[in-house]
Amino acid sequence: MSQEISKEALELHRQLITIDGHCDTLLGIQRGYLDFINGFTPPEDPRYKGVVSHIDLPRMKAGGATTQVFACFVEKQYLPSDATNQALRLFDYFYQQVEGSDDFVFVKSAADIRAVKKAGKTSGFLSIEGVESLEGDTAILRNFYKLGLRQAGLTWNWRNQAADGLGEARTGGGLTEFGVELVKEANRLGVILDVAHLAPAGIRDVFAFSEQPILDSHCGAKGVTDHERNLDDEQLDALAKNGGVACITFVPPFINGAVKEYNDRDTASIEDVFKHIDYVAKRIGVDHVGIGSDFDGFDGYLRGIEDISRIPNLTAGLLKRGYKPDEVTKIMGGNYLRVIEQVCG
Repeated sequence: MSQEISKEALELHRQLITIDGHCDTLLGIQRGYLDFINGFTPPEDPRYKGVVSHIDLPRMKAGGATTQVFACFVEKQYLPSDATNQALRLFDYFYQQVEGSDDFVFVKSAADIRAVKKAGKTSGFLSIEGVESLEGDTAILRNFYKLGLRQAGLTWNWRNQAADGLGEARTGGGLTEFGVELVKEANRLGVILDVAHLAPAGIRDVFAFSEQPILDSHCGAKGVTDHERNLDDEQLDALAKNGGVACITFVPPFINGAVKEYNDRDTASIEDVFKHIDYVAKRIGVDHVGIGSDFDGFDGYLRGIEDISRIPNLTAGLLKRGYKPDEVTKIMGGNYLRVIEQVCG
């Protein structure tokens, strides 16, 4: 932890529950360049020369992290015929990390997360990023639920059986009939819906059909940075009405309009994260702001919060900006925990 952090901030950080809504760390584990349990070492495989890493268990511990949401993202080479199998492989890599350490726990509910915090351990929460692996069948969602899945992002940037991603936004397409069925079944089961990467028409449809609060697991505010991946004011207002949470990302181009490259090491910083938090909190209230780093999903490092070990800097920075301790507690994980408790139990 940074020595620049005040004693008050460190004490608060030790007490609160942190939840980061999105990372792509499982892909690094599968590819073989990330040893999650023992820590990252630069890969010998030339295919991954220069790769960076943001999350592993030693750094989660060092940063006082409570819960990390691990996304299972099925890459294009597995589509369409191997999508379900690939998701299951990523589930298995997640399980291997849980089984390989007494300090890392698989959580599926708010009660689980609170118990992990009390025990002084860290935990992982399982999600899918895009529903290609469901193959248009809610039966697969029900089976994934039995394996511990508790969060589902409806799309990545492309079109799938449920909806159009941002890459297809020109068409104006929203949820398909399967997408509507999926929203309703996720509500019934207790699976949190995530609208990150979803085209605007699809976001409107999710708000219309979901009876449970939803998340945008890694985003910014368009009122600060006009990027397609960010939520506009109308979407933020709908999110607040829904009771959901916008989780502010650390991806440089999403949070700083001057950044054009994902690995920009100079222009963007943790201060940009705070600007987006401030905007969302002012627009729709502090009860609807969270954190969704997208760690291990972008190249380079964000100054001031280079990896998961540096998250105490968020707590300290929020206090310096005038947020009260109870508000900081909400932003760092309390709001996300509320959604988990309402949807998953």
